[in-house]
Amino acid sequence: MENKVKEILNYLAVLRENNNREWFNANRAWYDEVRGAFDEMAERLIWRIGAFDPSVLTQTVKSCTYRFYRDTRFSPDKSPYKTHLGAYVNAQGKKANHGGYYLHLEPGNCMLAGGSYALPNPVLKAIREAIVDEPEEYRSIVEAPAFKRLCPVIGEAWLKKLPVGFPKDFPYPDYLRCKDYTCYHRVDDEWLMGDDWLERVATVFQTMKPFLDFVNRAIDDFEGWDYVMEPRR
Repeated sequence: MENKVKEILNYLAVLRENNNREWFNANRAWYDEVRGAFDEMAERLIWRIGAFDPSVLTQTVKSCTYRFYRDTRFSPDKSPYKTHLGAYVNAQGKKANHGGYYLHLEPGNCMLAGGSYALPNPVLKAIREAIVDEPEEYRSIVEAPAFKRLCPVIGEAWLKKLPVGFPKDFPYPDYLRCKDYTCYHRVDDEWLMGDDWLERVATVFQTMKPFLDFVNRAIDDFEGWDYVMEPRR
């Protein structure tokens, strides 16, 4: 399949300068072409991730992608359309606390990410407790050279102090101060434009998988999640 990342990013760059309904409607055919190309990428991504994480094979393109229209009700920015496209491949669906694999296409800000964001406080506490219970296992994952090279930082925001109720003498306090358990790997636009883009992305996500496994085990244990995987036919 021909790589359409360049065309997708070009469309998003032009839209960013013309983010209004008049321009969008006049160029609707262009959007439909770009959206179709991205959905094909998402379909291939689900199957490729499924080669090393079969739990995601229950998902579809629709369950992994998002509306292009922005919710502007509570935002001072009234631009009607997003200027990025994203696919979140998550075994339990994109709205679950359970973490997944995220591909983000945005001109000058492409990214691969994994984990769980905006977790409820009880779920966040459960992950921290799992780290306290198994600190060396968690440390072996996040300090592994291959993982550390791709994802040097865990989370986007951090507490200034240890969360209440956790031991002050815990040897790795930074592991507990995360406000979210996510990992990120930013890439240049050109990095995704080669014919081998799918294998490149899969390599990064496979490196992230032990981190996701640890976090998801804590989340699923807390939520009592027990599901039977039924892959698509």
